[in-house]
Amino acid sequence: MRPTDTSDPTHFHKVVDCQWACPAHTPVPEYIRLIAAGRHADAYMVNWHSNVFPGILGRTCDRPCEPACRRGRVEAEPVAICRLKRVAADYKGDVTGLMPAVATARNGKRVAFVGAGPASLTAVRDLAPLGYECTVFDADAKAGGMIRSQIPRFRLPEEVIDEEVGYVTRLGDNIGMRLGVRVDSLKALLAEGYDAVFVGSGAPRGRDLDIPGRREAASRIHIGIEWLASVSFGHVDEIGKRVIVLGGGNTAMDCCRSSRRLGGTDVTVVVRSGFDEMKASPWEKEDAQHEGIPILNYLVPKAFLHDDGKLTGMSFEKVAPRRDDEGRRQLVATGEPDVIVPCDDVLIAIGQENSFPWIERDIGLEFDRWSLPKVDARTMQSTIPHVFFGGDAAFGPKNIIWAVAHGHEAAISIDRYLQGGNVADRPPPGVTVSSQKMGIHEWSYDNDISAALRKKVPWRDLETTMKDIKLEVELGFDPNLAYAEAQRCLNCDVQTVFTPKLCIECDACVDICPVDCLTFTDNGDEADLRARLTQPARNPDQDLYVSDILKTGRIMAKDEDVCLHCGLCAERCPTGAWDMQKTLIQMSHAGSSCQHRS
Repeated sequence: MRPTDTSDPTHFHKVVDCQWACPAHTPVPEYIRLIAAGRHADAYMVNWHSNVFPGILGRTCDRPCEPACRRGRVEAEPVAICRLKRVAADYKGDVTGLMPAVATARNGKRVAFVGAGPASLTAVRDLAPLGYECTVFDADAKAGGMIRSQIPRFRLPEEVIDEEVGYVTRLGDNIGMRLGVRVDSLKALLAEGYDAVFVGSGAPRGRDLDIPGRREAASRIHIGIEWLASVSFGHVDEIGKRVIVLGGGNTAMDCCRSSRRLGGTDVTVVVRSGFDEMKASPWEKEDAQHEGIPILNYLVPKAFLHDDGKLTGMSFEKVAPRRDDEGRRQLVATGEPDVIVPCDDVLIAIGQENSFPWIERDIGLEFDRWSLPKVDARTMQSTIPHVFFGGDAAFGPKNIIWAVAHGHEAAISIDRYLQGGNVADRPPPGVTVSSQKMGIHEWSYDNDISAALRKKVPWRDLETTMKDIKLEVELGFDPNLAYAEAQRCLNCDVQTVFTPKLCIECDACVDICPVDCLTFTDNGDEADLRARLTQPARNPDQDLYVSDILKTGRIMAKDEDVCLHCGLCAERCPTGAWDMQKTLIQMSHAGSSCQHRS
């Protein structure tokens, strides 16, 4: 193998697994250290630069960072990264003075945004300070999109949404919020002469279920996301005692928990899959069960039962998973009698779809066979060069953090396009490297790798939360709990950096390494070398760190996948061949960095 090029930011970026897994690439260890130091405002701004909505995401993010967390490889539970993000938001104080200066000069370019959800607001946040005139259209009276309409207030208080949306909309008078204005024609919008258009309209249509009884009992059968929006905006404040929620995603979990707070005393979730196969996040399922909501599995809806149009229940066919001759999994009827579940209301939460009746098919915008616009996954550009998509409108329903990532990428493309550049030319991340050495055996970061159990987030008592649908359930960490949880972080952004010319090949680092991730051996191709390490490197998605040829003709190979960044190798090394260096990686957004590269 060739020696690892440590000047390439990608190598050490991948080693910071949590940051690499985050779609917006938030510098997770950096803000966790700031929280441990009590610098909550600084931690908030590190988040705000990357993910724009720290207080919102600290309550609602799907947490792709946590399964990637290195702590989860030595203990059962990863660091509570998402809930620490909320700590930064809860204790930041007044950060208005830390926000970017309000844009005063305009660059003469006008950009329209369809939808005021997280993708559009992220792109506005990046473009407005550069002088672009940004006009945001949304049919709702308040900005926020699905953040405001589909997430219940007991998970996300209204004041948190207002605050963080406000940080974006107050970035300059070149941001025009056209709220309560529905865009009914993309052709008409393009005719208004905008230099670019960004479509962040979400996936606003919930899937229906066309089975017998649907039309006859329609008055008590509701589409989940539409019903949640009606609850959020105060149009619905009650539901029947017996409620069935169809679906196994996060929307279904929000529907069943909301139903409990609006009068549903017998709320049941029914899914056709197994419990472990449900799309809902594990913690969302746990929260529903904690509130006394049963989840019935392997039941396929057959019919809505009704008495002269009055909904009385549903019938379900019992199925079981089977593998066919080719190993494909199928759900096969068991032949058992149908399961009858009585109900007064049904909420259908079996998925969401994109809906673009307002986009004409004769304007040059190409769609795929699923009626989704053809969008470049890197640049977010459509087949009309100055029309860009992001969030659920681009690739279907995902989480808020994905919408934020799309907004950043689209803003880079819009800026490049309107400044006459190549949208495929993406700006590289900024990388700052600094040694953490303070003394022979001292580091300027906490390198304790001892076992520490994940701290539990306090909840309000169940009886109280069931009485008020707007009362937030989770209380969040206080500063003491936050400090204890922050100490569990292994500081994966502090890297073990090797200098071959200083190495005397004494193997002291190999002897002291607690996870046997270091090997001095003959070089070879990657597959051969991975198999010959002290502990075979079994994760091909994480690179090996390979040194140049040493004096004996051997090389040093380190499995980056299992290294704990404890620094023991650097403490033990008698020649200083090992050093611990912090690599702060910050993704570039729209602006001067885009122009600089070209």
